[in-house]
Amino acid sequence: MEAKSDAGSTNLETLTLGVSKLLETSPGVTDVNFREKHPAERHLVASWELKNNCSLPEDLKNFYLMTDGFHMTWHVKFDDYPIQLGSMMINSISKLTQLGLSSVYSLPNALKLVELDDMDENVSVSEGNTRGCEKPHFDSRNLIFELDHCNGNGKVCLIYRVTKTGLVLPDIEIWFLDRALYWHFLTDTFTAYYRLLITHLGLPQWQYIFTNYGVSPQAKQWFNMYKPITFNPVLLAEEKEAFLNKLDPNKVFKSKIKTPVIKKKLPAQTAGSQKGHTSTIASRNSSFPGNTTKK
Repeated sequence: MEAKSDAGSTNLETLTLGVSKLLETSPGVTDVNFREKHPAERHLVASWELKNNCSLPEDLKNFYLMTDGFHMTWHVKFDDYPIQLGSMMINSISKLTQLGLSSVYSLPNALKLVELDDMDENVSVSEGNTRGCEKPHFDSRNLIFELDHCNGNGKVCLIYRVTKTGLVLPDIEIWFLDRALYWHFLTDTFTAYYRLLITHLGLPQWQYIFTNYGVSPQAKQWFNMYKPITFNPVLLAEEKEAFLNKLDPNKVFKSKIKTPVIKKKLPAQTAGSQKGHTSTIASRNSSFPGNTTKK
């Protein structure tokens, strides 16, 4: 882990709720990196609110005044080579940018996110949404800001709702936008989302636990090796198919069943035949040289 001063170490423990120590003592974890950031200046926060015509919630504002963003990664050894597995990230105030005006793909004449709402007007509830909330829109009905790009697996977004008169409501929601551009509700406060981020250890695709199709089989393997603090086997269980490889040694290594050989019993010999057989053997033995019989 990167060297830190006593003040930096205390700040790390405060920001990570003690999860950094847990990771350092976990088997196979080789490197826990925390990029310490300076607090955001108050005029930058005020400038962001003025530019976007909305106020940050108090918990998120206090977070930025403590640290201008958050980034923590950890690695594991795989075939003697360290690979990054966990990543916990919250964009800085300068990178808390609005979505909706950009294109879906970086191609000429590609659809813009706003145009998707016109193609999907019949869907008002997101996939896997259990609260019945109206899904966010990329048009003037919502203001959408990116909190985390999730390493390309989707986007965690800060959502504001806008009334028909153009008034931005102060209450925020945090949703996950997956790669198929479906919305999934996460929390209604930044504090609750931050706890989810920390307690899931930044494992790959952890946001997909809150979708109706879940995480990939590979990610499930990592979840079982490094169980999140909020680990719930019901969320990862599958009713019909188990995602773990099950090996039954009794079936794999059992020997082939050999057909028992049935020995046939010889028919019982009569007393007369036994005497004749004995006399024949005796006569053969007497014919060998050196054999003497006492009379």
